[in-house]
Amino acid sequence: MLANPALIVEVLSLGTEAYDRGDKFTHYKSIESFAEYLLIAQHRPHATHYVKNADATYATWSYEELNGLDQTLRLATLDCALTLTDVYQDVEFPPTNVPPLERR
Repeated sequence: MLANPALIVEVLSLGTEAYDRGDKFTHYKSIESFAEYLLIAQHRPHATHYVKNADATYATWSYEELNGLDQTLRLATLDCALTLTDVYQDVEFPPTNVPPLERR
């Protein structure tokens, strides 16, 4: 599994997030067995889940953004569902200074 991963999970940091989403992801795509990429934010309950869509001529990737502890994602490579509550168990988030969006 280490040489031919199907799923790679990364915990993002502010210093490496751009690299993880960009050049590193591009490198990972060259791994033939690689089919799912899960990026987990440290500072808030947020995940980005990429899934490889195999096509006869080339592979494309779809993704979903999950926000909030009540969200659930399906990991096809492991045939399981994972809630963000499970991912962030015992994690305390720093307070945010961003006011909530106002309704107009």
